[in-house]
Amino acid sequence: MKFIKKAIVNLSVDVGNTRVKAAVFEEDKLIELFVFDTKRLLSKVKEILKKYTIANGILSSVALISEFELQKLQEIVSFTIVSSQIEVPFTNTYATPHTLGVDRIALMVAAQKEFPQKNVLVVDAGTCLTFDFIDKEANYRGGAIAPGLKMRYASLHQFTAKLPSLEVQAPIDFIGNSTNESIHVGVVNGLLFEIEGVISRYEKKFLDLTVVLTGGDANFLSKQLKSSIFANQNFLLYGLNEILIFNKSK
Repeated sequence: MKFIKKAIVNLSVDVGNTRVKAAVFEEDKLIELFVFDTKRLLSKVKEILKKYTIANGILSSVALISEFELQKLQEIVSFTIVSSQIEVPFTNTYATPHTLGVDRIALMVAAQKEFPQKNVLVVDAGTCLTFDFIDKEANYRGGAIAPGLKMRYASLHQFTAKLPSLEVQAPIDFIGNSTNESIHVGVVNGLLFEIEGVISRYEKKFLDLTVVLTGGDANFLSKQLKSSIFANQNFLLYGLNEILIFNKSK
């Protein structure tokens, strides 16, 4: 396949626990999204470079990347690597800032950029379910970490002798009339009730709360949530791009 190079752009790469999401940005506009297996990280970045002229790159990872692979990536693109020490446009009040995940940092930057001077709760429904809160004075206050949707399904199978391994499925009713349906009801509705409950708790304490739902399961869950939310599966990538712009401008 012959590629035609386009305008000079930035590349944001989010290496998750199960897959990689990469996005090409022209300033703050997402031009193209790529989703692929973690094993294809290096080859896929090379493929993107055939299509686009990358000015700068930024990479965050919650998975382990070998030094060899990281070195090879740096040889082809000048990547800014996100860590807990990177400069960000918010105040981090976390008691252990060095342990704050790079994915959660990027989400808070996106929240600050998209909803300035607002109380924002970001719910990231991926491998893990995370809640992160930034107040209207741009102070990151913390949040919560819990098992994600697929992890809950897997744990029922792995930690019992007879419960089956099931794929994610919306329950038919709130009463499960078979073992499979009972699992769907328990896992999916349990997660939905948890999210609704956490949002309700924040709403009681913080006025004018803005809630953002993101992550791999965002679209599936947003259709079933009663709360008023902004659903954006690529919120983290926007945050990475903003971190890149913020650091390059300093």
